[in-house]
Amino acid sequence: MMMIDLKRVIKAGFLNFTRSGLVSFAAVLVVTITLSVITGIILLQAVLNFSLNEIKDKVDVTIYFNVKAPEDKILSLKGSLENLPEVKEVSYVSAEEALRLFRERHESDYPTIQALDEIKDNPLGAYLNVKAKEVSQYESIANFLKGDNALVLGSASIVDKINYHQNKIVIDRLNNIISGAQKLGFLVTLILIVISIIVTFNTIRLAIFISKEEISVMRLVGASKMRVRGPFMVEGAIYGAIATIITILLFIPTTIYLGRTMTNFLGMNIFSYYVSNLFQITVIILLSGVSLGIISSLIAIRKYLNK
Repeated sequence: MMMIDLKRVIKAGFLNFTRSGLVSFAAVLVVTITLSVITGIILLQAVLNFSLNEIKDKVDVTIYFNVKAPEDKILSLKGSLENLPEVKEVSYVSAEEALRLFRERHESDYPTIQALDEIKDNPLGAYLNVKAKEVSQYESIANFLKGDNALVLGSASIVDKINYHQNKIVIDRLNNIISGAQKLGFLVTLILIVISIIVTFNTIRLAIFISKEEISVMRLVGASKMRVRGPFMVEGAIYGAIATIITILLFIPTTIYLGRTMTNFLGMNIFSYYVSNLFQITVIILLSGVSLGIISSLIAIRKYLNK
């Protein structure tokens, strides 16, 4: 009996959708706009996160060692740093590699290269590049390096200098930018979703308003509230499902265009991201669309069920 009632409710929902005609089209269009906003926000957040991660990867703390610093002590310090939970990566550059990189950077600066050749001995020491998992954690790493025996390891200090304090202003500023961007992104997302939900709700309420006489008749003949709600919930779910398909298809040419023309500006290929995450995006959009349609229908029909 329950299955028969369910089939009737679903059939009535599809009938309401096809019978409403232009109003159904308008409801699907509004839900499509809402889901497009949500999809746009997902892609915008992806671009923002990519850009922030790119900036984070360019920030590090460099520990420069004395020219005669023993390699075993440098590697020992490297191991201690790698054990810190805040540290993402530590790379070691030997004195010979540091000299080679220096020569490459200044290959067009003849006086500098000539001076190096005259010195003969390597004037550069080895160094470690330390990358933290989060920008805010560099201060904790710097405090570790200041700690007792962190650097000296039972002998005279092997460290020439640490550039944390030189980079501190940039690191603090970047940390503030990341925090501000995340808060702003959340606020804008929340505002756009609320506006979209209000518009969608009002459109679906208009679709239900057309059927108010039918609802009154159903209540008069003793139909349960669930029997009255059911078809409109199905209708709302149909709005969401169709709008999801349209939204996903619309964003294929949109992301192709953005991928071709704005990859250099955005820093990532938005089309590649869209295709590689298409399943997750589709699930999010489908659940959002169907939930939006059903919830809006439930709220909109309450007015007529309480009469």
